[in-house]
Amino acid sequence: MRPGRLAALLLAPTALFLAVFFAYPLVEAVALAFRSGQGHLTLEHFRRLADDVYFPRAVRNTLVLLAWVIPIQLVLALLAALVVSRRMRGSGTFLYVYALPLGISELAAGLIWLSVFTERGYLNTVLDQLGWLERPVVYLSFQSPGWLLAALVVAEAWRATPLVMMILVAGMQMIARDYLEAADTFGATGWQKLRYVILPLLKPSLQTALLIRTVLALQVFAPVVVLTGRLFPVLASEAYFWYSLIRNPHVAAVYAVAIMGVSVAVSWLYLLALRTREEQVGA
Repeated sequence: MRPGRLAALLLAPTALFLAVFFAYPLVEAVALAFRSGQGHLTLEHFRRLADDVYFPRAVRNTLVLLAWVIPIQLVLALLAALVVSRRMRGSGTFLYVYALPLGISELAAGLIWLSVFTERGYLNTVLDQLGWLERPVVYLSFQSPGWLLAALVVAEAWRATPLVMMILVAGMQMIARDYLEAADTFGATGWQKLRYVILPLLKPSLQTALLIRTVLALQVFAPVVVLTGRLFPVLASEAYFWYSLIRNPHVAAVYAVAIMGVSVAVSWLYLLALRTREEQVGA
């Protein structure tokens, strides 16, 4: 078999999967967003979205959540990857324990942290036993928006940081030891090796990790609904509420298109900001 045909045959299952489960739903969502109930092209659903009182809050909350979660996850994942790459004693166990949240679904993660932040949850119980509380604190309430955001940031950072760490660990395995040994020869400190050797060589992995994690963070749904309901609306949760509660798939599709638009814009910014030297020369 010719190499070209062999490559096409090997890629066919993946292409079929993407076409059925990604391309077709995407086309259907865009069609729903621009199509009326009678099948005509219309912008009425976009106007209805603009009039939705939850839409500005959903956009703001989604971007605020991104602004908090992504940097925290990146720093924690980079520190964990550095620990693992040092191959110290116990680093294998550390990697295994750190990666455990990867096997937990979004819904389960939301329920776990709900048991922590509810009025009778573990956090209030521990603080009460330490004698630091006079009465239980209501964290998940419309009167405490800061705690709502903090609960979501903690839940998302705990659940998804291992994914970023795995990508960075794989990237660090590709860095030749010669570079680090040369840095040691010239007397570079740990910070200088990180800044001038590891991070520049880790750019492709950082680019991949940030792209994947940001796109997934824009679609965060289950932890938001479990922990806050509609007290902290985001784009994905509002698409769900419009589809399931209000029974309007057209406006829900407009929310999906909005998520796609923000994902494309943020991905483009990442690709520009984190271009490797080869990509800059090619451009």
